[in-house]
This record gives sequence, structure tokens and C-alpha cells, in this order.
Amino acid sequence: MSTGTLIAVIVPIVIVLLLIAVGAWLITRRRRLRERFGPEYDRTVESRDSRYAAERELRSREQRHRDLDIRELPPEDRDRYAAEWTGVQERFVDEPARCVDDADRLVTRLMSDRGYPTEGYEQQLRDLSVEHGNTLEHYRAAHDVG
Repeated sequence: MSTGTLIAVIVPIVIVLLLIAVGAWLITRRRRLRERFGPEYDRTVESRDSRYAAERELRSREQRHRDLDIRELPPEDRDRYAAEWTGVQERFVDEPARCVDDADRLVTRLMSDRGYPTEGYEQQLRDLSVEHGNTLEHYRAAHDVG
């Protein structure tokens, strides 16, 4: 077999293998974003012009999140927040409007204590979506009640 024939056979094979590898990489990347962000992935895709733009936005959220100094709460702070949360829930039947406001302030304080920026509701949603994409819809619904 001549060198020209070998090149004519090998180059297309290499190109096809590269295309398969790139496709597999893109699928894996998309799957990882879907798993990490849960329903937030679909919400972001629906709100953007393209899937590519949505995935770029989600990767941007991940990068911002990596740059934050998120920290675990000490056990005593966790216990205090849990007790406050229980108190808000117990008062809810008697004072629903006030408790929704109290719960929102409690969550905002908790976010701040853990190191999340709290500069605005939409940014809070974007920051929380990286670790809490599967439960973020509950936060949105509760916030909309208030």
C-alpha cells in the first residue's frame, strides 16, 4: 500500500475518532451540568436563546461559586439556625405573612454567615443554584408568597 493510500485511509479515521471524542465530551459535560443543577438546568435553557448560552451561564455560575469563600457553619450556629427555623414554622399558622418574611430574612442571614453574597435576590438564586439546584424551586415559591 502506498503512502498516499495510507494517508487517505488514516486521516478520515482520525477525524472520525476525534469527532466521536468531542461528541462524547460534550455529552458528558451536558450530563454533568444536568445532574448538578437539576431542574435549574431546564429553567436556564428555557430562559436563554440557546442551549449553548444556557450552559455557558451555568458554567459561569460554577466559576463564581468556586471563587466564593463558602464555609460550613459551626455546630452551635447550625443548632441556632435549626431552632430559629423551627420557631418560624411553629408560628406560621398564626402569623403566615410575618413568618414568610422572617423565613426570608433567616435564609439571607444564613447565606451571609456561610459566605454567600446577598446583594440581590436574582444573584442569590444563581449562587444557590450551584449546590442547591434540586431544591431551589421551593425557595422561589416561598419567596413569591412574600
